[in-house]
Amino acid sequence: MGNGAVVYILRSDPGLHSPMYFFLCNLSILEIVYSSVTMPKILTNLLSEDKTIPFLCCAVQMFFFLAMGATECLLLAVMALDRFTAICRPLYYSLVMSVQRCFHLAAFSWSSGLFLSLGQTAFIFSLTFCGPNVIDHFFCDIPPVLKLACTETYLNEVAIFSACVAILLTPFLLILGSYTQIISTLLRMKSVDSHRKAYSTCVSHLTSVTLFYGTASFMYLRPRSLYSLHTDRFLALFYSVVTPMLNPLIYTLRNQEVKASLLKTSKLIHLFCEKK
Repeated sequence: MGNGAVVYILRSDPGLHSPMYFFLCNLSILEIVYSSVTMPKILTNLLSEDKTIPFLCCAVQMFFFLAMGATECLLLAVMALDRFTAICRPLYYSLVMSVQRCFHLAAFSWSSGLFLSLGQTAFIFSLTFCGPNVIDHFFCDIPPVLKLACTETYLNEVAIFSACVAILLTPFLLILGSYTQIISTLLRMKSVDSHRKAYSTCVSHLTSVTLFYGTASFMYLRPRSLYSLHTDRFLALFYSVVTPMLNPLIYTLRNQEVKASLLKTSKLIHLFCEKK
């Protein structure tokens, strides 16, 4: 509901039709899909005696889960690039972040996430699974599914680690480089209002980056000797459920423009209800 409200506000208010809010709208749509991939089945398992999932459904769940995770990594990097251009290169902002360029960057993030996930999922589910068939997890994530394989999984683990380095480390370095330049520029700013506005948008984005990258990196980039099913379940639940739930609060509570639009929308709804 929170992410849906953010999407509605950003699309209905013409004053929020800027590149920054375009990417935030993409992120909110992604978070809706991300949590919908796992939560319905988790809730069903909690409320029902039948806790099974068909083999094909498990593969489909993993595909969309990995796709949304990879896409979020890229979208967060694109959002950092947008902030870097707006703060460090303001004169070139409208040229660099044109409508066409924004659509291309968003399309690249979504298509790259889907393509990477398709390769990883196909590679994992091409293994032989001959029992046991109990996934010690909330959903079909990579580590618990790999533990059920009867064949050697070394190549899969190398492929997963390489993909994670590419999809986690490369965007993270881009974000780190962007914010190094942003912080340097903010320290030279003399305008208090510009400094406050840039600070509020950057803090929101950095909070999302820390929540998502912190848990996902620890989950997929740590050595095999440090794997713990209990820790994995907690981390997976955090970045697949808690983070998507917190993002609307993170971006609205610190953003004056979104809060103003939200207040205006709530007043319109209140007036409409009074007339009814």
